[in-house]
Amino acid sequence: MLETWRPWLTNLFRSGLKLGKEKLFTYIKKFGFGTKTGIELSGESSGILFDVGKIGDLELATTAFGQGVAVTAIQQVVAVSAAINGGILYQPYIVESLNDPETNQVIESHQEKIVRKVISEDTSKKVRYALESVVARGTGHNAYIPDYRVGGKTGTAQKAENGHYLTGNYITSFIGFMPANDPKVVIYIAVDNAKGVSQYGGTVAAPIAKNFLLSAIPVLGIEPQKDEIEKEYIYLDKTYTIVPDVTGKNLKDAMKELKNFKVEYEGKGTVLYQSPNPGIRIADGETIRLYLNAS
Repeated sequence: MLETWRPWLTNLFRSGLKLGKEKLFTYIKKFGFGTKTGIELSGESSGILFDVGKIGDLELATTAFGQGVAVTAIQQVVAVSAAINGGILYQPYIVESLNDPETNQVIESHQEKIVRKVISEDTSKKVRYALESVVARGTGHNAYIPDYRVGGKTGTAQKAENGHYLTGNYITSFIGFMPANDPKVVIYIAVDNAKGVSQYGGTVAAPIAKNFLLSAIPVLGIEPQKDEIEKEYIYLDKTYTIVPDVTGKNLKDAMKELKNFKVEYEGKGTVLYQSPNPGIRIADGETIRLYLNAS
């Protein structure tokens, strides 16, 4: 696993050293790491960061890719939200309002509370594009949803015990959001020491996040997006095709247009009705049923 990671680990080492500890830790703290978020939950942790005054090159390099520090899940969500929403860090809360069960009158409500501006809108736009690319063309491909713009980042964190990192024991994670051009929802999934599977965030956590994002689409009324980054498929991925309209065509011509699918039909003559309806994107190899009417 280390050999697979070595090239980008080297780049992260170099990036951390080039950035310098003062600037790196300034942004780490701007994004809320090392302090409580203020969410209304008892026992919230601040996390663990190195003391900037005691950091050497090794600690600087490892911090650049996330080792030697500890952050909470809510800190992750808050920080990523700031990175993709235009650069504004907000204080999180659990519920938007408390309402009277009989009258539905609002008893207590939360208002948006801005903590600070972290990055510019332009930088945030670049971050959104980069994270959408991770899902469309990188390690997060298992969270890709056709016709919907999903962004995200995988994580594979080696666990520590008694001052030493464990072998073959990881927390795999994925943090994703959609739509990538106008985020409405952020999902963070972490799985502790997954069994019977390669322990990578893209393998373990990304498919779980995808299911949550799919559930969010109708709840939030998220519309399909036409400008998503085109996915680069690998051999294990399902490929999808938009179902063409073959109504009115004879069976031979209809079969040519439906070559990516399994076709079942009833009757003779021209296609009177097809299921699924045209315009829907489905996985290649799925079944399309045609009902023919003699003409």
